[in-house]
Amino acid sequence: MEIFEWNLDETAQNERLDKWLSTQDNDWSRTQVQQWMKEGNLTVNGTVVKSNYKCQIGDKINLTVPEPQLLDAEPEEMDLDIVYEDEHVLVVNKPRGMVVHPAPGHLTGTLVNGLMAHCKDLSGINGVLRPGIVHRIDKDTSGLLMVAKNDKAHESLVNQLKDKTTTRIYKGIAHGVITHDHGTIDAPIGRDKQDRQSMTVTDVNSRDAVTHFTVLERLKDFTLVECRLETGRTHQIRVHLKYIGHPLAGDPKYGPPRTLKLPIVGQALHAATLGFTHPVSGERLTFERDVPEDFHHLLEEIRKTSH
Repeated sequence: MEIFEWNLDETAQNERLDKWLSTQDNDWSRTQVQQWMKEGNLTVNGTVVKSNYKCQIGDKINLTVPEPQLLDAEPEEMDLDIVYEDEHVLVVNKPRGMVVHPAPGHLTGTLVNGLMAHCKDLSGINGVLRPGIVHRIDKDTSGLLMVAKNDKAHESLVNQLKDKTTTRIYKGIAHGVITHDHGTIDAPIGRDKQDRQSMTVTDVNSRDAVTHFTVLERLKDFTLVECRLETGRTHQIRVHLKYIGHPLAGDPKYGPPRTLKLPIVGQALHAATLGFTHPVSGERLTFERDVPEDFHHLLEEIRKTSH
């Protein structure tokens, strides 16, 4: 189990506690928070309260998050693109359209299902729902992911992410022509109050988010761009590029409606480069994988219309 503590300030004043808590972690739904409160896992100033409790300045919140319940996720034989593997870590090139880990109502066909069949020694730090998973990429984003095969490796890789010493570089096709050759988007990201399934740039209940970008190629109405993550917030690149007026091509959530007419299913975003320090040997490892066929096809189609 995990224990979380907060001392509330004026930004939470008079907000419903269940609503406020659901913005504190990208994986916590309001329904889940309400269930924890109903089970007595949360106290305000030492007292159990109802989910409609209104936050007050100075309130001390204590939340105990229980271990995730076991879902009936079974190993599934899959043709995984394993880029690197040893007894401690594994790097896989995830295809577009594959969900990373199981969730209620989606227990099969995930990367975790495939990993469970591929190797028997995934780390358990993230609980039974996400064995070995250190970080995620969205279902319709392709590319490189690192996976921990034991708890020591998991802790090391997570700490590298926190210390910003990993290398995570993505390639994307953005709407419009980005005029700057290089840039940094430093804008905090939190839940969109109008749409709980989306993230947005906001100062309210948000976390710092920094994306560095480099223009690789300018095309008519589009830009091929490289983005380096300094932080790793949910949908970070997708939200940041939308924020500067250049949403990703094909992005059904953050792109313009015409995005849906492009010959690609999901956002044109690929985790192309992944680098980290090996948790045991200390060796610096860097891996690269080219964009998938559908991304390449879309890029070629755009290039044809640009001449």
